[in-house]
Amino acid sequence: MTKPSPEVERLAAQRLAADEDRIVGQARRRQSLSLGAAWREFWKHPSPWMISAFLLGSVLARVLVGGGSWWELVIPTALVALFPVIEWCIHVAILHWRPRSLGPVTLDSLLAREHRAHHADPRDLPLVFIPWKALVWLLPAYVAVALLAMPTRASALTLLVSVYTVKIGYEWTHYLVHSDYRPRSRWYRSVWRNHRLHHYKNEHYWFTVTSAGTADRLFGTYPDPAAVQTSPTVKRLHATEVDGPGSVAS
Repeated sequence: MTKPSPEVERLAAQRLAADEDRIVGQARRRQSLSLGAAWREFWKHPSPWMISAFLLGSVLARVLVGGGSWWELVIPTALVALFPVIEWCIHVAILHWRPRSLGPVTLDSLLAREHRAHHADPRDLPLVFIPWKALVWLLPAYVAVALLAMPTRASALTLLVSVYTVKIGYEWTHYLVHSDYRPRSRWYRSVWRNHRLHHYKNEHYWFTVTSAGTADRLFGTYPDPAAVQTSPTVKRLHATEVDGPGSVAS
């Protein structure tokens, strides 16, 4: 695991403090949060409830269907093993999508727009979560894909249980990293540090969220932080240095 230099840590702390001052003011800067308080705050947002509802439904359906085969154990194992790569690809290709024009039509998804807003204001907690408007169609879409992709209803439900479990795990981890809960375990500290570097150092690196140094190493986006130039557009995705605040290159 690469350890950031003191200069990187100092820069990240300065940017974080500036964000806090801008959002809530010096006198009301948020203090360190307990894990219990973070957990209670997590459930104040819609996406955890939506994902959990589908997770519970898929678990109940899997129990009712019964049966199944030993090879279904491969499904959650493979998903967990592949998730860093899946997460990296989604982050790069979908969340960091650069708006493109096709004649009079601009191709720019809700997820990409919300993610740009998330980069512009990483301390805004509602922007941390997957937009509920996207989950309205995305969560049921997983059901259709699972039923079409898997050979049996039991295996399709096993896949759905695995997908929704991973999804709620992603939401919790991403929220926790952006909350005021301070990292304690070695694993969480590495995840927390990497995602902070992505938001406050350079948006072109450190794309994984729930792991550190996995898919980023594979795809060459896990450099030594001390060797990476601080990006002037880390909070204005796709803007250029000469663009004004909030500008997005097409």
